[in-house]
Amino acid sequence: MVVEPVRMRPQTADADGETLIAKVMATVSNRIAGRSLTPGARLPSIRAFATSLKVSKSTVVEAYERLAAEGLIRSRPGSGFFVAAPLAPLSLAEIGPRVEREVDPLWISRQALEADGNVLKPGCGWLPAPWMPDEGLRRALRAIARASASTLVEYGPPLGLLPLRQLLTRRLAQHGIEASPDQIMLTESGTQAIDLLCRFLVEPGEAVLVDDPCYFNFHALLRAHQARIVGIPYRPTGPDIERFAEALREHRPRLYITNSALHNPTGATLSPLVAHRLLKLADQSGLTIVEDDIFADFEEAPAPRLAAFDGLERVVHIGSFSKSLSAAVRCGFIVAPRDWIEPLTDLKIATSFGGAGFSAELVLTLLKDGSYRKHMETVRQRLSRAMAETIARLREIGLVPWIEPQAGMFVWCRLPDGSEAAELARRALASNIVLAPGNVFSHAQNAGSFLRFNVAQCEDERLFRDLAALLRR
Repeated sequence: MVVEPVRMRPQTADADGETLIAKVMATVSNRIAGRSLTPGARLPSIRAFATSLKVSKSTVVEAYERLAAEGLIRSRPGSGFFVAAPLAPLSLAEIGPRVEREVDPLWISRQALEADGNVLKPGCGWLPAPWMPDEGLRRALRAIARASASTLVEYGPPLGLLPLRQLLTRRLAQHGIEASPDQIMLTESGTQAIDLLCRFLVEPGEAVLVDDPCYFNFHALLRAHQARIVGIPYRPTGPDIERFAEALREHRPRLYITNSALHNPTGATLSPLVAHRLLKLADQSGLTIVEDDIFADFEEAPAPRLAAFDGLERVVHIGSFSKSLSAAVRCGFIVAPRDWIEPLTDLKIATSFGGAGFSAELVLTLLKDGSYRKHMETVRQRLSRAMAETIARLREIGLVPWIEPQAGMFVWCRLPDGSEAAELARRALASNIVLAPGNVFSHAQNAGSFLRFNVAQCEDERLFRDLAALLRR
């Protein structure tokens, strides 16, 4: 009997559990980032590097191969491995949130989106990952995996998946909005919906009304379209009607963008009286209102909808599932007058081509099987508890809510006298906390003493302890 020789596998992990291959890769990457290895430079030979790092030659070979696969180095047969060119403009050590960036409407988004798992994000605008229906999403993905190949690989129709648009008509009817499927166009998000409407309705230099404060990305998007932003002071029942009428006379705006239910950032709800007065003014001046209703499913009881009162004459209604279902599944929609849908569809084809059929199928599956309804029932209950607990804890450290919202995830709080929200937000980053300072929501820059808190992101005790310490300073 022939006995095979025993082959020892190269050592692949050190005492700390870090693979030796990863250690070799990190050593090379850091030298390239630090410019001790420049573009075109030859890397140490496999034998020499293995000796200097006290690892096996096979470990170095594997590390070099993986770095080559990442495009950081390249192999020249017979000559060895060389640093690829060009280098990235930033070294690895420089990658991270830009604390020195001006606190503008994109500041919160950049800080929150680039934050790692150790960062608390009470200033962000979405639910924590553990609150989301990951098991329902997995079931839906498995179901879609068994669908036809066209569902998985082809463009969706520009108007969007018909069965989902049919289901949306029934959901809209629950809020008193009567719309047929041919009045609904699916988009990749609520943001894309507003972007398309701005492209369709607004010329550079034209005035657009927004609430003050309002969702900060409205500012960023309108500036991208070179619109002239006019802020209207927002009250607990809606925009200041007198100031709204003055702005109509003075600026002759084409568009007004607002949240009618669960206003962002204040958590306020539009009253029926203010809604009727708004629509009367809009009709008299030829104003179009874009009603951003992406938080509709967070409501405990339906609030008045401008689109329901108006019958989609002067109001365009938009929605999205990014905040309630998954930010990774991009699916929103526009509900508009029938004669707007055709040109909006042409505009969508010109800017993003076909529809996101895969995302639409996923949303439809979750809406039909009951997963989404059960998920949102749980979310509303959790938010109600989190709202009460967060407001109580904020009051303890001196932050006073502007109002106590009826539902949703946002509470708009005034800081103690003398505190400046933007400066507090900068200092909080050093404690790995992303806050939402008030002036990023205010076109008039008169909310410098306010912060917006997402109560779903305020469950960690460290947040209140560190905030109290920052305020004491």
